[in-house]
Amino acid sequence: MTDKDLQEQPSDVGEENAVEDDAAQSLQLREPPDDGIPRRWYALHAHSGQEGAVRDMLLARAQQMENPQLLTNVFVPIEQVEVVRGGQKRVSKHKCFPGYVLLQLPEHPEQYAELWHMIKETPSVTGFIGSRTVPVPLEDSEVQAIIEVVRGERERPKPKIDFEVGERVRINDGPFANFLGRIEEINAERSVVKVMVEIFERQTSVEVEFWQVEQI
Repeated sequence: MTDKDLQEQPSDVGEENAVEDDAAQSLQLREPPDDGIPRRWYALHAHSGQEGAVRDMLLARAQQMENPQLLTNVFVPIEQVEVVRGGQKRVSKHKCFPGYVLLQLPEHPEQYAELWHMIKETPSVTGFIGSRTVPVPLEDSEVQAIIEVVRGERERPKPKIDFEVGERVRINDGPFANFLGRIEEINAERSVVKVMVEIFERQTSVEVEFWQVEQI
C-alpha cells in the first residue's frame, strides 16, 4: 500500500499528512443513536487515494439530511506498521484496505431514499460491495477486529504466503505501482518480497510488502 523502504521524497509529504489525518479519524467512532434502527457496517468502494476525501464529503453531506445520524460512522481503516527507511526503524501508517471506506448505516440502507441518493451521488464513490441495488453487510465481528487492529489492541493476522520465487507479479501500490516483475526473494518474517523490475531499461530489485503485489 505504501513504499516502506525507499527514502521518502518531498512529493510524498502531502499524501503522508493525509494518511495521518485519516488515522486520527479512524480512532474516533460514534456510538449509534438509540433510535430503534439496527445498524450494520458496509464497505463502500471509492477511487484509490480519495478515501479520506470521500469520508469528509459524506460527513458534510449527511449534515444536510433530515436525519444526519442515519450515517452513523465513516471509517477509513489505517494501521501502524514498523518499517525501515534509510537504515532506521520508524512507524509508518497506511490504509488497510485501499479503495474502500467502511460505513455504519441502517440495515438495508437502500430503503432510505435520501441517504441512499446522497451516498451514490458523492464524487469518487463507485458503489457498495454486493449487488448494484442491495449492499451486503460486513460481519460485525470482522469490523470489530479491524477496529482493534487500528487502535493497536490486536495484531493484524499475517497473510498466508502464496508467492513463489520466480513467480511473475504486478506491483499494485507505491512508487512502482503497475510495474511487472519476477519475485527473486521472499522474507516471510518481514512479510516482504524482492521483485526484479525493469526501470529505464535496467533490471532493478525493489522490495515491497506482500499486500503491495498481486499474482498475474
